[in-house]
Amino acid sequence: MIRTRSLVSGFLSFSAAAALTLCSAGGATAAPAASDEKKTPTVVSAVVDSTGVADYWTADRMRQAVPGEVLSGKALERGNRSSVDTVKKGKSSKIKGTRAKAEAPATVKHIGKVFFTMGGANYVCSGNAVTSANRSTVATAGHCTMDGLGQEAENFAFVPAYENGERPYGTWTATALYAPIGWSSGGDMTYDTAFAVVAPDETGRLLTDVVGGSGVAFNQAKGQYYTSYGYPASSPFTGETLRSCAGTARPDTINPGFGTQGIPCDMNGGSSGGPWLIGSGPGGFQNSINSYGYKGSKVLYGPAWDDVIKDTYTVAQASL
Repeated sequence: MIRTRSLVSGFLSFSAAAALTLCSAGGATAAPAASDEKKTPTVVSAVVDSTGVADYWTADRMRQAVPGEVLSGKALERGNRSSVDTVKKGKSSKIKGTRAKAEAPATVKHIGKVFFTMGGANYVCSGNAVTSANRSTVATAGHCTMDGLGQEAENFAFVPAYENGERPYGTWTATALYAPIGWSSGGDMTYDTAFAVVAPDETGRLLTDVVGGSGVAFNQAKGQYYTSYGYPASSPFTGETLRSCAGTARPDTINPGFGTQGIPCDMNGGSSGGPWLIGSGPGGFQNSINSYGYKGSKVLYGPAWDDVIKDTYTVAQASL
């Protein structure tokens, strides 16, 4: 598989054609403001070949894929030097979500399973289609795209609304992956978030035109009430159906330097990368992802979406 890596700054100057104007039931919201200010690069991108990936993911390979929490567990075991002082807190911002064209959502279409290969092994995580200028962006965990030591995923695919082996809205294959450098090169749990840009389907349709996309929110107050979604695959779960948890977020007191928060949740392997949506139900703004948990604890932790993660989203959602 041919790939190229590049470093991009947190903010880019977008052309008028790339400006983000997103419509939803509540109206329209403009794109994050572009800036010509030169900044230290904060985002790493990996361009990947999507040829043959949909065919690679047979039903057997999907069933046998290893839950992605194995990779976040390795990052926790390695330890890191995360510090809340590294979190780049900025101005609170929200970008409204989009609905699928000409179709009211009868189910939670925009949340699905993520499949990928890393180091020769097949893995499974969860992900969520989010609103974007390219209408093709999926949010997931950093460890579901890159291992934190410089290795990137291959065969990356997103299956929205996966249910008992069925793929009602198809298999969407990635053409590029974006993650904060803090995660991609250092495995910093503070930045365990990534965004995948997927190719159009075989008929030329774009992802969020088909399944819609959640709104996104950055630099929000701590202690929000969240609903988390994912496909837990370790016993007693099977990974075949979408599950959820909900609760008020509290800081991680075991590793406070991560700057992460936890909510009460019994989801396990396979739920990595699933969205944290503000409020009750699947219609809220996404503001974090399922990142990690501790053995024996029914608490699931997620990173704070600060300016670094906002930069990563801004670059990914505008890419073609």
